[in-house]
Amino acid sequence: MVAEALEGCGVRYLVGGSLASAVSGEPRSTLDADLVVELTEKDIQPLTAALGDRFHVDPDALRRAVRDRSSANLIHHATSTKVDLFIAGGSPLDKEQMDRRQRVQVSADPPGWLYVYAPEDILLQKLRWYRLGNEISDRQWRDIMGIIMVQGNRLDEAYLRQGAASLGVSDLLERALGAARDQ
Repeated sequence: MVAEALEGCGVRYLVGGSLASAVSGEPRSTLDADLVVELTEKDIQPLTAALGDRFHVDPDALRRAVRDRSSANLIHHATSTKVDLFIAGGSPLDKEQMDRRQRVQVSADPPGWLYVYAPEDILLQKLRWYRLGNEISDRQWRDIMGIIMVQGNRLDEAYLRQGAASLGVSDLLERALGAARDQ
């Protein structure tokens, strides 16, 4: 529903977090959805209207998030599902990662599609979040290792190393790749 509203408003997005890592790695359950969005101030009113009364939306929180390049959330009334919107521009790789996003089919009847991070990009983001979380989250590390193990040789290691250097997580990438080789 949120993805459809974003697309209807012409706002580019990609699914991140554990949902994106589940597409590229090991599936796991989650209680919310994370979306990276190229949202601007002019998009807030049309998006709010497109979501209608199905979601709790705080336009002021969205404006703050756009201004500060931070995040705001939406709450689906019927299910209490939280959707976190992260405004693109918070990472040096955001534009490139948005350009590299991949469209995946998530349902067949009716057909449903979402844009998600490319495997290398969700891996880089997971490494970044692991670092920002003081490298203590077992779930983040498990997601990192799951992506590496599932994707294997399909990962573009040159791209990963370049992206890891720009995010300051090269040491974590090398540790994860080494751990995967040892398994």
